[in-house]
Amino acid sequence: MTKIAFIGLGNMGSGMCANLCNAGHEVHAFDLNEAAVQAAAAHGALPALSLADAVKAADVVVTMLPAGKHVLSVYFGDNGVAANAKPGMLFIDCSTIAVEDAREAAKQAEAGGFLMVDAPVSGGTAAADAGTLTFMAGGPDAAFAKAKPILDAMGKNIFHAGGSGNGQAAKIANNMLLGISMIGTCEAFNLAEKLGLDAQTFFDISSVSSGQCWSMTSYCPAPGPVPTSPANRDYKPGFAVAMMLKDLKLAHEAAVAAGAKITLGEMAEKVYGDLDARGHSGLDFSGVMKDLKGAL
Repeated sequence: MTKIAFIGLGNMGSGMCANLCNAGHEVHAFDLNEAAVQAAAAHGALPALSLADAVKAADVVVTMLPAGKHVLSVYFGDNGVAANAKPGMLFIDCSTIAVEDAREAAKQAEAGGFLMVDAPVSGGTAAADAGTLTFMAGGPDAAFAKAKPILDAMGKNIFHAGGSGNGQAAKIANNMLLGISMIGTCEAFNLAEKLGLDAQTFFDISSVSSGQCWSMTSYCPAPGPVPTSPANRDYKPGFAVAMMLKDLKLAHEAAVAAGAKITLGEMAEKVYGDLDARGHSGLDFSGVMKDLKGAL
């Protein structure tokens, strides 16, 4: 059993926190949303009255926060994690943030004598609840070795991507590819329909042919072929348009900084940006299918 402070109990964090409790860890949960803390307590977590209280009671800190500015503030701001942490404590940040923010956080953690990994996730809320997330962790070997047993309680696939920030690099590159491939999959289904080929027949053919991809076989954007996909729940997320747009913007920023050309990534960012601008940020990202058909 490890004493863990879990900070950030949103849609993803709540399920992750519950799985840590289910694995037998002593989890001290904190969030600015009191209802989220109480929900975590119902799954076995110990509610903390403040961030400082959660950290002081723990040996490891796990965070799931909205953006890089929140990560830097929570860890290194006044009375933040670092100010209340035990010497040598392990920090595991599972937020999806800019690569440079992750590397800055790791730099400050190292300067304070702490171990830190950036370990963003892939899999969505269903995988968070089921404990089957994929983690892409960046950080020193020693930090990853200590973090892995904690990550194992929340995920199925755990990868060490290399040095600090490389977890974020893997996440944004992966999600840029996902955003691009989903648009292509939606266009293909729409074209097939226009040409008189129904979705199930096209799925049966393409899912075992050269057009096969995760967006088709696991998260099919056309209603029917994959019963568990959001397409069969009127595109309720899942993984929302706003979250995909955030990841594509991070990929764009990283590409500019690195001098990488991402023509299709930028085009995908525009598609999801347009969908977001029309007030559909809460739609599942596969709902671009409806948009391309003119239904939104």
